[in-house]
Amino acid sequence: SNTADPRSISRLSARISTAFSNPKPSTNTRLCCSRIAPSSLALLSPTITMADAKRVQDLKDIANRLRVYSIEATSAANSGHPTSCMSAAEVISVLFHQEMRYDVSKPRDPNNDRFILSKGHAAPVLYAAWHIAGHKKVTYEELLNLRKFGAPLEGHPTPKLDFVDVATGSLGQGLSVAAGMAYTGKHFDKHEYRTYCMMGDGESAEGSVWEAFSFAGHYKLDNLVAIFDVNRLGQSDPTALQHNVEMYKLRAQSFGWHAIIVDGHDINAVIAAFNEAKATKGKPTCLVCKTYKGYAWDNAAEGINDLMGWHGKPLGARAADVLAKIKSGTNMSAFIPPPSPRVSLSAPNTSFIGLSSPPSYKPDEQVATRKAYGNALKKLGESSTRVVGMDGDTKNSTFAITFQQAFPERFIECFIAEQNLVGIGIGCGCRGRTVPFISTFSAFFTRAFDQIRMGAISQANIKCVGSHAGISIGEDGPSQMALEDLAMFRTIPNATVFYPSDPVSMERAVELAANTEGIVFIRSSRPALPRLYENDASFAVGKSKVLKSSASDKAVVIGAGVTTAEAMKAYATLAAEGINIRVIDIFCIKPIDQQLLIESARAASNNVITIEDHYPEGGIGSAVAEALAGESGITIKSLAVRRIPSSGPGGKLIEEHGISAAALVAEVKKLA
Repeated sequence: SNTADPRSISRLSARISTAFSNPKPSTNTRLCCSRIAPSSLALLSPTITMADAKRVQDLKDIANRLRVYSIEATSAANSGHPTSCMSAAEVISVLFHQEMRYDVSKPRDPNNDRFILSKGHAAPVLYAAWHIAGHKKVTYEELLNLRKFGAPLEGHPTPKLDFVDVATGSLGQGLSVAAGMAYTGKHFDKHEYRTYCMMGDGESAEGSVWEAFSFAGHYKLDNLVAIFDVNRLGQSDPTALQHNVEMYKLRAQSFGWHAIIVDGHDINAVIAAFNEAKATKGKPTCLVCKTYKGYAWDNAAEGINDLMGWHGKPLGARAADVLAKIKSGTNMSAFIPPPSPRVSLSAPNTSFIGLSSPPSYKPDEQVATRKAYGNALKKLGESSTRVVGMDGDTKNSTFAITFQQAFPERFIECFIAEQNLVGIGIGCGCRGRTVPFISTFSAFFTRAFDQIRMGAISQANIKCVGSHAGISIGEDGPSQMALEDLAMFRTIPNATVFYPSDPVSMERAVELAANTEGIVFIRSSRPALPRLYENDASFAVGKSKVLKSSASDKAVVIGAGVTTAEAMKAYATLAAEGINIRVIDIFCIKPIDQQLLIESARAASNNVITIEDHYPEGGIGSAVAEALAGESGITIKSLAVRRIPSSGPGGKLIEEHGISAAALVAEVKKLA
C-alpha cells in the first residue's frame, strides 16, 4: 500500500533484500515478489531494484576495501586493532557512501553530517573510509604510516586531522559529544544535518553512555543515530551481553529511543535500518548491529573471526592469506561518491564577544562571585547568539539561571549527569557553532575529569564554571566542598584558570573566557565578597593585580577569592601596628603572572605567603612555588586546608583551618 508506515516498509524492504541476497533463505521467509505491485516496490529500499544491484555490490566491495586497508595499515605498524575494524566495515561503507551527506574537500563544513567514532581504537577503518572517499591527504601511502612517529594518522583519532571533530579512544564518551552536536543542529543551527556515533559493545558498560542515552531521549533528538557494533568480544573476555542484541534494544528503548536490531554484515539490512532511522520522528534511533570481530566474507578470516586473542593485534603471519582471499572476490576500485550536503549554514562569526554593559557594582556592595557570573553570562548572551549555557541541575546555585531566564532557547538543562554535561558542551562547541559555558558545583567537575582530559586532546572550546569552592561554603560539608578543582584544571594542557576575588573581576573573567580559545575554568565563590576594583578596571589573561604595596613590605601575600578578602583584613590589622605587607590578587592562576610574582617577592624581603581555600597540593601555593622555583633566596609559606573538613559556618571553618586573617597576621609576625 502506498500509505504504508515507513517503518513497516523498511522492515519489509530488509526481508525482501535478504531474500534476494541470500541463496539459501531461511524456512520462515515467505515472500512472493511477483505479487508486489510496482507502485509498492517504489516505496521500498532501493536495494531491491535492478538499477541498484550494482550499488549494493559496490558497497560490499567498499566494505572489503576497508578491511583490506585496515589490515594492511596495522600490519605495517605492527600494532593496532584490525579485527575491530573488520566488524564495522559494512556499516562504515554504507555510512560514508550512501547515508551521510558531506563534502570530502571540506570535512568541517558546517552543513556536513557529523560522525563520531566512539570506539576510537578502530581508527584505521575511519582513515580508510576517508581515503576511499577521496580525502587528498589520506593517501594509501599515508595509511601505511599508521602509528608512526610524526605521522598524522595516530593510534586513535584526534582533531589534528580535519575530518575528526573530537579525540576518542577513552571509551564511553563519543555519544555525549554526538548528542551535543545533534542538539546544536536541531535547536541552535536549526539545520537538517544529522549526527552519527558508532560505539563498541564493550563501552556500553560505561555509565556515561547511558547518561547520553537519557539526555538524547529526553530531548527527542531525532537527528541522532547511535550505532552499537555488537561484535561480542572485548579485550580480555567476551562482553557482558555478548550477542544478546535484544537486551541492547530494550535498554535503548527504555531511554526513549527507537531501536533496530540489524545484521551488521548485510548491506541491504544496514541500508534499510538507516532509512528507517530517517523516517523516525520525535526520538533518536539506535542501530544494534550484530557483527563478528575479525569478520570477512566467505570465511576469509577463518581462525580469527569471532575468536578471542586477537584484540589489539595485527594479523601477523595470517595477514597475507586473509588479504589474498578478501581481494580475490573484491573489486578494489569500487567507489560511490558520497552524497552532497544541503548548504545553508555559513562559518561562525568569531569576532570579539564583549559584555553588553560594564560592571556596575556599588563601592560598599558585597556580591558573591557566583552571582556575578550569572550577570556576566547574561550580558554576553545579549552580545552574541553563539553564547550558550548549560548546567547540571544546580543553576539556581551557580546563577546560570540568570542566563536561562533571559535566553531559555539557548540554555540546556543536562540534569545530574556531569560526565554527559561536559560531553554535551564539547559537542556544542565543535566547529565553532557555539561558545558553551558549563556550570555546576566545582567539586562535581572532578567526576568528569576524563571528559575534560579528552577535551584537551580534542582541542575543545569549553568554559567550565565551578561554584561552591572550598570550605567557605560552610554547613553543606566536605562532599560539596571543592578542594581539588584547581589542581585538576591546572593539569590540563593549555587550559586557562581564573579565580576572581570580587564581582567586577568575575564579570571580566567571564568576558575573557568567551574570547580565549580552549578549555577555561573559572572558580566562583558562595560567600558575598566586597568590591575590590573600580567598575572600569581592566583584566587580562595571565595577569595578577597588586592591591596593596609599600616600599617596606615584610612579605607578599598571594590569595584569591575568599582568601583575598582575608588578606585585605590582615593588611589593615598589620598596618595599624606599623607592619606593611604587599597583597596580590592572583586572578589568573594559569598562565601565571611569573614576572610580577618575582618582582613582588624581591620587593618584599623575599618572603612569600600564599593563602587559599584549597588543599595544598596543586593549588595556588603549588602554582606560585613552581613559578618561583628558579629564584634563589625566596622563602614560600603556604596556608591551605590541610585536612578533610567538616560542616560548620564558613567563617568558623576558615578560622579552624588556618586560612583566616588572624592566621595570616600570625604568620607575618613570625617574619617581622
